[in-house]
This record gives sequence, C-alpha cells and structure tokens, in this order.
Amino acid sequence: MTTLLALGSVVAVSLVSLIGIFTLSLHESVLKKFIFIVVSVSVGALFGDAFIHLIPGSFESSLGASAVSLLIILGILIFFILEKFLHWRHSHGQSEEGVEGEARHDHSRKPLGSMILVSDGIHNFIDGLIIGAAFFVSPEVGLATAAAIILHEIPQEIAHFGLLLHSGFSRARALLWNFISALPAILGTLLALFLSAKSAAVIPAMLPLAAGSFVYIAGSDLVPELMKTRGARQSLIQFAAVLLGIALMYALLFLEP
Repeated sequence: MTTLLALGSVVAVSLVSLIGIFTLSLHESVLKKFIFIVVSVSVGALFGDAFIHLIPGSFESSLGASAVSLLIILGILIFFILEKFLHWRHSHGQSEEGVEGEARHDHSRKPLGSMILVSDGIHNFIDGLIIGAAFFVSPEVGLATAAAIILHEIPQEIAHFGLLLHSGFSRARALLWNFISALPAILGTLLALFLSAKSAAVIPAMLPLAAGSFVYIAGSDLVPELMKTRGARQSLIQFAAVLLGIALMYALLFLEP
C-alpha cells in the first residue's frame, strides 16, 4: 500500500507539468491572482513540511543530531549550487522572469528551451527521490511531502511552460516536453523505494537533505517573490495563505495511526 501511495503521489506530481494547458484560457489578471495565492500557500507548505515532518523525523532516526544538522545544511548548499547553475543557464537567454511566468526572451534562442528541460528533469528526479524517502518513513510524511512539492510545482511549471513558448516551442510541443521532463520524478521514487529495500540506512540521510532543500526553496526563491507585494490587503492575503500552507502540513499529523 505504501508503494502504491508513493507511486500515485509522484504520478500526480508529474501531471502538474500539464497545468500549462489550463492557463491558456485564463486572463492575465486572473492568472496573476492564482499564482499569487499558490506561491503563498507553497511557502507555508514547504516550511511546514520541513519543520513539522522531515526535520523531526530525521532527529528520531538512527542518525545523530550533529549528522542530521550537517545534512540539513548540505541540502541547502546542494540547492544553492543547483540554482547557481540555473542562473548561469538563464544568463544565456533569459532577461527577467517572475512567478507569474511572464518572461521576455529572444525567441530565436532555442538552446534555452533544451537547457530548461534538462535542468527541470534533474530537479524532478530529486523530487522523486524525496517523495520515495518520505513515504518510507510513513504514509503521512509522504503525503505531506508530495503535497508540498505539488504546491511548489504549480507556479514553477506554469513559468517553465511560458519559457518553452518563448524559446520557440509550439504549445503542443511545450506541453509534451514539459511532461517528459517531469517523468524522471517517477524514476527517482522507484530508485528511493529500491534503495530503501536494500538498505534502510539510506533513507534517514535523505530526509534532512530534503528538509534543507525545502527550506532553501521557500526562503531563497519564494519568499523574495512575496516581498515584492507592498499593499496591506495583498500582504494580509499572503500571510493568511502562508498560514494555510502550514496548517495543511500540521493537519496531516492527524493521519498518523
């Protein structure tokens, strides 16, 4: 049952890559409001999953406190390095992009689209590893982690879909290749489940790495986007959405037997 839940969750994460098709009919102002809320909930979900599920689960494992702390820091550093690579990639074609997925590119720069797909495939493979490791701990931790990743993937996949269009892809090819780049997540989950069956020592080390990555993504990538909002009303909505994300992660604690 745990294996089926893990595979079902990672398939759901992969299907998020097709969300671009639903944005084509949305008015720009509606899309901005939609992304505005999703990014805010995603911040709360990523922080909530890291501090409510992954980090406590890591400290309850066979690893020592010092090892867990170092692995959390390593997870932050790994995604810092990965993002450095992504920024280098963007400098070869991207001028500017926000969470709304509004980018301005030279349409003739086809290599940008290919590099987006490769880096997205690597990132999705890591997400799959994280999901598989989380389900090995418990279904509740797995569901919380999958939910946090899905919320984070929605604005990211919309942005990637827009970037592929600006890179010269047709809508059909952009959807197809964006979906293909999401499939490594399934391979990552299968690998994590395989490793967990071979050696239970592998999974405890993956949880703090995942926690570090979630803290980095939420704090470095998403919170700065939220800080661009200045209005009092929008800021209150943001704060409420962040709290909703945290509450969703906390509510999953009650799924424990």
